[in-house]
Amino acid sequence: MIMNYLLGIDVGTSATKTVLFDENGRVTASASQEYPLYQPENGWAEQRPEDWADAVLNTIKEVISKSGTGKDDVKGIGISGQMHGLVMLDEMGEVIRPSIIWCDQRTGAEVEDMLKIMPREEWIRITANPPLTGWTAAKILWVRKNEPENYNCCRHILLPKDYIRYILTGVFATEVSDASGMQLLDVPGRCWSDEVLKALNIDKDLLGKVYESCEATGTLLADVAKKTGLSEKCIVAGGAGDNAAAAVGTGVVKDGTAFTTIGTSGVVFAHTSKPAIDPKGRIHTCCCAVPGAWHMMGVTQAAGLSLKWFKDQFCQDLVKEAEETGADVYDQINKDVAAVAPGSNRLLYLPYLMGERTPHLDPDCRGVFFGLSAIHTRKHLLRAVMEGVAYSLCDCNEILKEMGIRVDCMKACGGGGKSPVWRQMLADLYNCSVERVVQDEGPALGAAILAGVACGIYESVEKACDQLITSRDSTDPKAEEVAVYEKYHRLYQKVYTSLKNDYKELAELS
Repeated sequence: MIMNYLLGIDVGTSATKTVLFDENGRVTASASQEYPLYQPENGWAEQRPEDWADAVLNTIKEVISKSGTGKDDVKGIGISGQMHGLVMLDEMGEVIRPSIIWCDQRTGAEVEDMLKIMPREEWIRITANPPLTGWTAAKILWVRKNEPENYNCCRHILLPKDYIRYILTGVFATEVSDASGMQLLDVPGRCWSDEVLKALNIDKDLLGKVYESCEATGTLLADVAKKTGLSEKCIVAGGAGDNAAAAVGTGVVKDGTAFTTIGTSGVVFAHTSKPAIDPKGRIHTCCCAVPGAWHMMGVTQAAGLSLKWFKDQFCQDLVKEAEETGADVYDQINKDVAAVAPGSNRLLYLPYLMGERTPHLDPDCRGVFFGLSAIHTRKHLLRAVMEGVAYSLCDCNEILKEMGIRVDCMKACGGGGKSPVWRQMLADLYNCSVERVVQDEGPALGAAILAGVACGIYESVEKACDQLITSRDSTDPKAEEVAVYEKYHRLYQKVYTSLKNDYKELAELS
């Protein structure tokens, strides 16, 4: 029997990962390529789209070579990627400036401008979210105000994964899940908002056509096919933003299902068949990758980033030891953290290294160790970092409950989801079981499934997930730890409230 294959490409913040799956969801080959993040000023974050393109083309070529798969056997490509990034192209399709990516916080003034143009309530009604510093619309306004020469020569505005679509197919397009994070989409209506575009004076022609995530958007350019070892007939699907793709890759495609992911950022994501909107704008509502459905999502800006930052700055001995022994440094970190009791001996960490989204929507807040004393060791600080991220994710989950979102099953994914210590913290704070699935490719698998639907290999996203996604294990809450974390979480919430005005004063210091 002839086997069909699908490529899932995840354009992440630290690297692009490309995975080749057979039609049964089994990994055939994978490859990844890292690239830098640039921070020209405090709170800024940029990347070169050309680095993403190089990584995608190189990793596709590598997985096809590794697998020995015939070019005609790969039927489709799905792309997932970091959301909210601004990619601007000129009339020749060349990149005008580095992409301002999701975690950039430079656009506070532009958000204020947006609120003067249209009331907050109207933004939430149309785009399902209030104006946000990290989202694309504010970045467009920033470029127009601060770099008019760049804005004036812009002919195409794309999101990161959609730039990759252009590189692969020559097509300027996007899809509903990723476009929901631009602040330009009518989210309930799943189309560009003429009202918003008119209010912001943004030409609709700058934006690509909007597809559903599992629709075909084009096929490979001849030179790309030749370069990668694929066929020109290979279909490129709409794809999805990273979290919407991860939802598909973990089977969160029906009401009552949700997941927590801990990557660079952290997300609590719940599926809903009806568009529910938080009137306070604390959590995001976006179109999901399932046609005719939506998701609600709370975001921690610096989740895995907090642990990576601490590891890079203060755990060089562990890093060196891991390199010498061929071990994973995070295995040792998990071991050290497990040796410390919940609460980290009265030490709290606020994970606001890049400002914060849920629930604060505060670009000025920054990281804090609270309660630090001479008794604390590095192990205590490591546990506090992981607990602080878990407290922030718990904030997200509590708002979902407040919105009436029923979650019967919480799944864990992302790099942090592999940590048994972190999963236990989440189970204790959520006070529910946290489950992992056997398939751990998350966004890449989700993107591949979307491609499979676009190619006709699967009948629907839901049926594909029923067929391909299976559970692995479950972590249950411990009653004694639930009680401990309830106390610490209340104090964690109070610390931000106490510091809120101080953060603004700090931001104004030269």
